[in-house]
Parts: sequence; structure tokens; C-alpha cells
Amino acid sequence: MVSRPLFDTSRPDFPRRGQVFYASLDKDRPVIILSADSLNRFSLDVCVVPLTTIKHEEFSVRVPLKKGDGGLKSDCWAKCDQVTTLEKRFLLFPAKGKLGSSFAEIEKQVRIALGLP
Repeated sequence: MVSRPLFDTSRPDFPRRGQVFYASLDKDRPVIILSADSLNRFSLDVCVVPLTTIKHEEFSVRVPLKKGDGGLKSDCWAKCDQVTTLEKRFLLFPAKGKLGSSFAEIEKQVRIALGLP
């Protein structure tokens, strides 16, 4: 008997870097896929940057995103200081959209938050 993975890796619609998904956690919450596509295709989990609608002036590593960017339903902030990993089974397909130029700023702020060059 062959065991099947929780996420069907043969699906062409695997999550891609820079895409916005809603994740089914305590409630549906938006996240941005941060991990590389080469990992996203086959791994059972993905690295994500969570989003919030609550502005925190004291967090300089939070990147503002406008409603509509990547399919977002409202203005929000990328919590680059709270990068985390989620199993793909929590992602609600399909993706809502893909971030444009704002993703480069998110990458920059994640590096700062993690103390990377």
C-alpha cells in the first residue's frame, strides 16, 4: 500500500514565491509565500510572511501593502519580523494574486529582521 502525501505534489497549482494566499488558521488569514519555488513544488510546507491590518509604527520592518495589491481585500502590513512555516494543507487555493514591486521591499525587510546581509 502506497501512502499519499497531504498535498498532491503533482498539482500544477503549487504555491509560488510572492503569491498571496489565505491560510485557514484560527480564521482565514492572508500570507505571502516566501520560500523558493523549487521547494514549494515538492515540500509539504512553505515559508510565509503573515499579514495584518493593524498598523504598528514602532515596527520598521513591517511593509505596507495597498488594497488590491496581490488581490488583498484591504490595506495591510507584511509582518517581516514574524516569518513562519505552514503546511500547504492550510492554504486556501487558488492564490488571490501575486505581489509586484512591493515583494522586493518585503525580501529586504525579512533580511533585516533575520540579521542577514
